[in-house]
Amino acid sequence: MGISHYIKEIGRGARGARPLDRAQAADLFGQVLDGSVTDLEVGAFCLAMRIKGETSAELAGFLDATAARSQRFAATHDAPVVVLPSYNGARKLPLLTPLLALLVAREGLPVLVHGSPSESGRVTAGQVFDLLGIAPLAQVGTLAPGTVAFAPTGLLCPGLKRLLDVRRVIGLRNPAHSVAKLMNPCDGPALLVASYTHAAYAESMAETFALLGATALLSRGMEGEVVADPRRTAELTGFRAGIPVQLQAQAPGTAADVPGLPAGTDAAEAATYTRAVLDGALPLPEPIARQLEHLLLLARSMGRDAPIEPEATETT
Repeated sequence: MGISHYIKEIGRGARGARPLDRAQAADLFGQVLDGSVTDLEVGAFCLAMRIKGETSAELAGFLDATAARSQRFAATHDAPVVVLPSYNGARKLPLLTPLLALLVAREGLPVLVHGSPSESGRVTAGQVFDLLGIAPLAQVGTLAPGTVAFAPTGLLCPGLKRLLDVRRVIGLRNPAHSVAKLMNPCDGPALLVASYTHAAYAESMAETFALLGATALLSRGMEGEVVADPRRTAELTGFRAGIPVQLQAQAPGTAADVPGLPAGTDAAEAATYTRAVLDGALPLPEPIARQLEHLLLLARSMGRDAPIEPEATETT
């Protein structure tokens, strides 16, 4: 069928473009993921969406198409799977997403980290996990409680991985990057942990979680990664069945020093730091400890009628 008629709608510039409804967005994105359109159409789609921006209905449709074409994981019990996307990698600070994953698993929950590098020169979660003895999965299976699994995006959805790689050609992010951070590759209950770099994305991501009725934790991450920046306390918003509640207010200030935190992004140093924190040889940074506390609170509230209790401390 082709997607030229959709490009005509979304490609009229920031002011003239018209948003697609959820079904149209799912059809468009499905064709892109299937590889049934030309490279020229893919490039036009990516640039048009970059200029226009994604609505929550469009993101929901993109996610519908991705879910229909993705392999799914299952947990071995009723506890939710904690899903941590890792796509930005480390640019200035050490990559601590594996640390968050292992902290959550230590509390008895199954954890699925998924990702793939989209820019050259950045340290990835896969590199740090490899040094920690966690190899990438070669096939989809069952997620056991208290374990961490790392799934390359290409294993979950090859079409999404191809679209992510378009960034290497045109140099700009495209809807695949938003989809990767919002997707749920699990059957059964799952807690999605998501992050944003720019405030505009926080609004669209929150609207999408509400539209999907998702259970999620949303915050400004560390260089786009879902783990909290160890130097500062960010705002945390929880969603249960799509209903938002503020769990933590942003606090002013940035710590000048975090004990033991490596100054660079070297994967080996990040792995060494992760081991030291897990072993108790170094303290867990307070912002990550608070993120972990709220994540566990949200996960344990799933399937219950009790409300999520936000922190009682005053906003400063």
